[in-house]
Amino acid sequence: MSKVDEKIAHYKEEMKAHGITLKEGLLEKVTKALGPSIHNNDASKVSTSDPEELARVKKSFLIGKLGLKDGPELDAAMEEAGKKFGPGNKNKHRAIFYALLVEKFNKEDIYK
Repeated sequence: MSKVDEKIAHYKEEMKAHGITLKEGLLEKVTKALGPSIHNNDASKVSTSDPEELARVKKSFLIGKLGLKDGPELDAAMEEAGKKFGPGNKNKHRAIFYALLVEKFNKEDIYK
């Protein structure tokens, strides 16, 4: 099993523990698109308590990658995604977080 496959398996366990479901294959595509960042402990997680981190996710991912227009619905979607991990959970894995946002905004076609 490759290191990426190990990460995906770990993310699937985390999703199961928190009752998170995603469309088939989406997690794998998003994880692979994140590249080496999934192997860096800090970069592989999203800190939803850090306004600067959320601003980066909004600008770089939601607006830059997904092509969405800035607005309050982006902040609401990030808050909703963060809540799915459970209160106080500091392990909000970026791959899962991003996949939740991709699914929320129906942007799966970006990850063909």
